[in-house]
Amino acid sequence: MQAIRVGVYGASGYAGGELVELLNRHPHVQLDFATSGSQRGKAVPDSKLSFVAHQDARPQDVAAVFLALPHGASADVALAALGAGAKVIDLSADFRMNSEAAWMEWYGTAHQQPDLLPVPYGLPEINRDNLHGVELVAVPGCYPTTTLLGVYPLLLAKALAPGSPIIVDAKSGASGAGRTPTSVTHLPELFANLVPYKTGRSHRHVGEMEQELHKIDDDVGPVLFTPHLLPVDRGLLASITVTLAPGFDASESQALYEETFDTEPMVRVLPAGDQATIAHAARRDGCVISLVPVLDRWLQITSVTDNLRKGAASQAVQNFNLMFGLAETAGLTPES
Repeated sequence: MQAIRVGVYGASGYAGGELVELLNRHPHVQLDFATSGSQRGKAVPDSKLSFVAHQDARPQDVAAVFLALPHGASADVALAALGAGAKVIDLSADFRMNSEAAWMEWYGTAHQQPDLLPVPYGLPEINRDNLHGVELVAVPGCYPTTTLLGVYPLLLAKALAPGSPIIVDAKSGASGAGRTPTSVTHLPELFANLVPYKTGRSHRHVGEMEQELHKIDDDVGPVLFTPHLLPVDRGLLASITVTLAPGFDASESQALYEETFDTEPMVRVLPAGDQATIAHAARRDGCVISLVPVLDRWLQITSVTDNLRKGAASQAVQNFNLMFGLAETAGLTPES
């Protein structure tokens, strides 16, 4: 088949750089342009291209664009690209919330393009049927991806105790905070330390998680979320504790998870007794999950991803493949 021409906005950031790497090895893609606000004129790694300014990109010349831009900067670019005839895969948060009111609640600003909302939520394992052939997709955040996959089988089975909290203790590599260092996120500042931030219910990804959880099971309780920055470059581990509904025993969870994810190429459930770690997912394209029953009605779930891959770039490629009718794992390395 003829190569599909694509472009990447924000290609010099961490997620954008991962996208360039994945797209360059994709069997059905030709990368036509890569934009950068700081690296204009410099060579794009592993390609014959040079970075161009955002305003110099030509979305009218490609079939799809990937937006690896900061939150709040993608919406206008998405509208322009759609108007130019390109499909849009947005890695920012700009289209993850379903309404302008929800965006305002969690991000504190007016949405730039509310008429485009709601947008299909690009978590294929949960929302695959709504992603085929669409023009615009919102790629989930890394924390929500890892958490939602971690509890999805329980949601489907209505196995969570109604109203009980989903307790998420999550830890991300420093690259999750972006390329620009701060006094908190710069790796030398994190070395030999572990830093919690925006704990409880103050992190903006709480709204995204609860929105998607309630689409599957409206009886689930609140998400109690504690994110941390780890002194590693990449990887994300979510330790999730849930209370199970009466009639569902924690000992049944292993079989439930294995059955639910049996045909999912980008999710792997470890054998009973094994423990998922960041090393299982770092620099890989999928999600790895392990389970520990805690008494009869409590379950501990460990869900791990690479925050720059399944939490961003490889998930974006997975969505692109579905949008264009390609094999879902084209250009990616399956977990199973």
